[in-house]
Amino acid sequence: MTDLPGDSPYEPEGVDRQDGIGVPDPFLRLWTPHRMAYIAGENKPVIGAAGQGCPFCRMPSLSDADGLIVQRAEAAYAVLNLYPYNPGHLMVVPYRHVADYTELTAAEVSDVARLTQQAMQAVRIVSAAHGFNIGMNQGEIAGAGIAAHLHQHVVPRWGGDANFMPVIAQTKVLPQLLSDTRALLAKSWPTSS
Repeated sequence: MTDLPGDSPYEPEGVDRQDGIGVPDPFLRLWTPHRMAYIAGENKPVIGAAGQGCPFCRMPSLSDADGLIVQRAEAAYAVLNLYPYNPGHLMVVPYRHVADYTELTAAEVSDVARLTQQAMQAVRIVSAAHGFNIGMNQGEIAGAGIAAHLHQHVVPRWGGDANFMPVIAQTKVLPQLLSDTRALLAKSWPTSS
């Protein structure tokens, strides 16, 4: 780029580049204002004693479609993440309102593990994931958005999925509605592992 105004397709004739106001640049912007609710913590649940106000305690009382629940087991369930990192991002959640992994019963540990395996199988069938990030954040300081109710993330990954959008624009493009993703995963869920 030269120092002469108007020598660039991004600098209209007669615009002083020094003020920067109104000067277009080469970036296309995809506005996703609905993400600000999550970023700002808007509608973040206030969880009281015994799990009052906890979305993970409330979801099982909804229909599978309304709660985005993909599969239910005896002690835990698999649900789509409302704010997914990638398409098919699931969480495996014990029904019981418990915060710490060490507090899970043997049955809860078993169901969380089995549902995690089944989630991976279903996502591979539906979208041929190349890999997964699996884990749980224990406590707010470790990054848990809802620290009061343990949940394990199952995040599908594909080669090249860390493209320019999250790196440059801190934006994720999700090509499918959550209800459609839930229906595909529920249909492809393995009956046993």
